[in-house]
Amino acid sequence: MSANSSFSRFNLDKKILTALSELGYEIATPIQEQGIPVLLNGDDLLAQAQTGTGKTATFALPILSLLNHELKAPQALVLAPTRELAIQVAEAFQSYGKHLKGFSVAPIYGGQDFNTQLRLLKRGSQILVGTPGRLMDHLRRGTLPVDNIKTVVIDEADEMLKMGFVDDVEWILGQLKQPYQTALFSATMPSSIQKISQKYLKNAVKIQIKQQMNAVETIDQSYVNVSRNQKLDMLTRILEAQDSQGVIVFARTKNDTAELAEKLQARGYGAAALNGDMSQSAREKTIDRLKKGQLDILVATDVAARGIDVERVTHVINYDIPYDVDSYIHRIGRTGRAGREGSAILFVTPREQRLFRDIENHIKKTIKRMDPPSVKEIREKRMAQLKEKILSVVRDNGKELETLIDEIKKISSEHSVSSNEIAAALVLMNQQDLSSVEFVPEVSSSDYSNRDRKKERYRNFDDQKRGGYRGKSEGRFSGDRGNFRSDKKRDDKKPFSRDGKKSFSRDDDKPFSRDSKKSFSRDGDKPFSRDGKKPFSRDDKKPFSRDDKKPFARDGKKSFSRDDKKPFSDDKKPSKFKRFEK
Repeated sequence: MSANSSFSRFNLDKKILTALSELGYEIATPIQEQGIPVLLNGDDLLAQAQTGTGKTATFALPILSLLNHELKAPQALVLAPTRELAIQVAEAFQSYGKHLKGFSVAPIYGGQDFNTQLRLLKRGSQILVGTPGRLMDHLRRGTLPVDNIKTVVIDEADEMLKMGFVDDVEWILGQLKQPYQTALFSATMPSSIQKISQKYLKNAVKIQIKQQMNAVETIDQSYVNVSRNQKLDMLTRILEAQDSQGVIVFARTKNDTAELAEKLQARGYGAAALNGDMSQSAREKTIDRLKKGQLDILVATDVAARGIDVERVTHVINYDIPYDVDSYIHRIGRTGRAGREGSAILFVTPREQRLFRDIENHIKKTIKRMDPPSVKEIREKRMAQLKEKILSVVRDNGKELETLIDEIKKISSEHSVSSNEIAAALVLMNQQDLSSVEFVPEVSSSDYSNRDRKKERYRNFDDQKRGGYRGKSEGRFSGDRGNFRSDKKRDDKKPFSRDGKKSFSRDDDKPFSRDSKKSFSRDGDKPFSRDGKKPFSRDDKKPFSRDDKKPFARDGKKSFSRDDKKPFSDDKKPSKFKRFEK
C-alpha cells in the first residue's frame, strides 16, 4: 500500500494493508477514519451511520489486527440480522485477512447444515459471524465456546429491533464472560437501541456520521408517476432504455417477487426472484449468478436483499414504494456503494404520494421527476446497439464475411435488388419487436389525484358480484349487484333501479321513486309517499299521516294518537302493537 494511503496511518497489520491495497482501498471513509482508532485502542464504540458507508471494514480491520493467531478458538463475535448480511461480513473478513496465516472465520446462520457449522467450530474458527437464532441454538447446546471472546459487534442494530431480535441479542450478551469490548452500529438510534448501549457498553465513544445525505449524493435518484396497472410496462421500458449492468428490483411481498420475475423472464430478461421462501443454498446461488454476470435482474424483498454488495449493480428500482422510510435508504444503498455511482428509480402510484413526500423529507433532498422513455428513444437505443454489434462482427469475422458477401452479390444480381436494400432488410429482421413495450402516456400528478385514485382504490371489485362507491364524476351508489363503473348510469331508461323503473333518480318529476310516482317528494300534498296517495302506507289507507283525525295509524283508525280521548288505541280492533297499549 502506498505511503500516502489513509489506511497507512492506522496501526494495522502489514499483511492486512497488503490485502487492502490489492482490493483497491485507498481512502478511508469518515466512519473508518473515526472508528478504527477507537477499536484499536480497545474502547467501546457506539456508531450511527447509514448502510454503504464502510461499517464492515471499520470493525473488521481492528479485530483482525488484534487477533491472537496462535489461539484456535473464537475471539470475536459479530451479530447480524440476516443470513445474507452474515455471509457478506464473513466474506469481507476473509478478503481482508487472506494473507494472515492460519486465520479462519465461520458464518453461523439458520438454513445451513448444523454439522457443517460444528466442524468449523471444532476446527478453531477465530471469528464468528452469525444470526441470533442459530447462535442461541449453539449456546444452548454448549457447542459454541465463549471463554475467549474479547470483542462483540452488533451490526445494524436498528434492523435487529425491527425484526424482533432485541431480546435474543440481550440473551446472547448475557451468556458471554466479562470483560469484552463492544461495538454497536446502527443507521438510526431509537430509544430501545440507546437502552441496550447504556446497559452493555461502558464509556463508549459515540460517533455520528451524517451520511444520510452523503450516501445518496453518488446515487442518481428519480421517480416516475405510474398507475398500478402500468407498472410492468413502465419497468420494461426503463430496463430497455437505461444503460445498466446489474439491476435489483424491490417488490413488497414474496409472491410479488416470484410473479414479477416470471413476467420479466417471459419478456426475454435474465431475471430471478430472491425471497425468504427460498432455501439458503438457492439464495446463495442466485446472488452468485448476479455477481458473475449470469443474471442481470434480481427481484427481491427488503429482508432478502439485506447485506447484498455486488459491484456490478448499477440500478435499484423500487417497483413497490417501501412503507418504512428508512428502508428506502437501505434499498438504494445496494448501488453506489463505496463511492461508486449508481441510479435509483422509484415508482409512485396516486395513493403513495404521501409516502413519497415522507421520503423526500427524510433524506432532505428533492427527488427529480423522470419522464417515461419514449418509443423514439428506445428505437434509437436499439439501433445504436445494433450498429455496435454489426461493427463488432465486421472486426472479428472478416474471413467468414467474404463468403457471405459473394452470396449477397448473387442475390442482388438474380433479383435486381441493391446491396443496400439487402442490408436494410437484414437490419429490419434483426430488430426486436416493440410490441412488448406498450406506450405509457405521460400523466401529471394532478391528473392522478382526480381520476386514477378512485380506480386504484376499487380496482379489485368484481364487475358482476360486488357493489361499489361511485364518485360525483363517475356515477352514484347502486343498491343492486352492479359495481364501480365509469358511466353515470346504466341506461337512459333504467338508472339504478330494481324493477325497471326510475328509482333513485334525481329528475324533477319522479325523484327517488320506485313506481313512477312522487315518492320521497317534498311537495305539500303527498309527502313521503310510495303510491302518490297515502304516504308510508301498508294497507292503502292513511297510516303515518299527520292530519288531526287519523295520525300514525296502520289500519285507518286513531292508534298512536296524541289526542286526549283515544291515545295509543286501536278503536276496538286488535292492534299489532299490544306492547304499547295502556
